[in-house]
Amino acid sequence: MAADPDCVFCKIAAGDIPSHSVLRSDSCLAFLDVGPLADGHLLLIPLEHYRRLEDMPPELVAGVCSRLPELGRAVARVAGADGYNVLQNNGRVAGQVVEHVHFHLIPRRADDGLGYRWLPKSYSQGRAEQLRDQLREALGG
Repeated sequence: MAADPDCVFCKIAAGDIPSHSVLRSDSCLAFLDVGPLADGHLLLIPLEHYRRLEDMPPELVAGVCSRLPELGRAVARVAGADGYNVLQNNGRVAGQVVEHVHFHLIPRRADDGLGYRWLPKSYSQGRAEQLRDQLREALGG
């Protein structure tokens, strides 16, 4: 897929907008987020423009995601972090601001004050089975 001339990440990938790049391959680019949640917060993007994860060919997803382990190790070591979050949003309602697939690698420490919101629920009787069947059908099986 071609670059989108209006996309800030396409412009960064093309070198038209400077970035603090830490890794570049034939399929992806990793650079420091300009609005970091923590020191070392990275963004990992495919070089080609795709708006959402499901728009990408599986082999490209695999190529881009294959870089996550080494980036995670580097982020944790350099930031002195105890762990890190990998976050990928699809669609505005999910928090995606730049409509170009990207993964956040956010270093985390126990005292970082970032918090985490996780409000688990439970399924009503029979709902899990209904959703399972619908998802299997949507997957073609």
